[in-house]
Amino acid sequence: MKINEIIKSKGLKARGYRKKGKITIIDTVDGKYIYKEGKLNPQILNYLKSRSFDYMPSFLNSENETFQLTNYIEDLDIPKEQKILDLVRLTALLHSKTTHYKEIDLDYYEGIYDDLDNNLNYLYLYYTDLITLIETKVYMSPSEGLLARNITKIYDTIDENKKRLDKWHTHIKEKRKQRQVVLHNNLKLDHFLEADSSYLISWDKAKVGSPVFDLYKLYQNHALDFDFEPLLNEYERSYPLMTEEKELLFILISQPELINFNNSEYQNCQNIGKMIDKIYKTEMFLSPEKSKNTEKE
Repeated sequence: MKINEIIKSKGLKARGYRKKGKITIIDTVDGKYIYKEGKLNPQILNYLKSRSFDYMPSFLNSENETFQLTNYIEDLDIPKEQKILDLVRLTALLHSKTTHYKEIDLDYYEGIYDDLDNNLNYLYLYYTDLITLIETKVYMSPSEGLLARNITKIYDTIDENKKRLDKWHTHIKEKRKQRQVVLHNNLKLDHFLEADSSYLISWDKAKVGSPVFDLYKLYQNHALDFDFEPLLNEYERSYPLMTEEKELLFILISQPELINFNNSEYQNCQNIGKMIDKIYKTEMFLSPEKSKNTEKE
């Protein structure tokens, strides 16, 4: 069904459409609305309403429709440093209101451990093969040279993360319960609006799981934009993480990214540079004393 037909089916009369990224802003005689592809999970939305979590836009679509139609919210011009703190506070509230505990078997945590361990092994082999190929060249490209100068740091990060993973495994291998919450599962500033209230938008990836994964997603999206330590402290003022949850979070954010060389040389340099910057920034966050004496190549 086309957007104009959807608008008519909701009893609205469109006056104009404007595309902005993945959304369409629709101007109607009754005000502005947002259209976005992606089916929502009605069970999660109903659960949030039952828990009095009202910090979402009003959805006009029914449960079986494969799109989202919401009221338009005019975002206030707020400094991003304040906005990210407000987002963290709202995330803590979301997790607090939806906390429950789920019985699990031993295979659950073993599966997570195996996946993370296999990923670290794969990253080590991938970068070993890549650097072996690069070092056979008489002349390295700028991106290849950047990777070669920092390859030891990548190896050290993988080794350190393996130690974190083994430590976490000893803490959780006998556990039979996991704390779970509703996860927005795509936290970033673009999905947080402040107007008459605070709002989280773009709920099409929402699911239930460990609170760690919302924080991990936020770190992925903004690791180089903000200092994460005060953000985590602010979150834990309202919703303290358990020891094993914090250990898992640190493992996830410490994983080096897999960089391929299929882009332009400029983009390759950017991607590698950001990965190395993130490695150093994460190391400084997790072990500040160690990082004081470490300099980037």
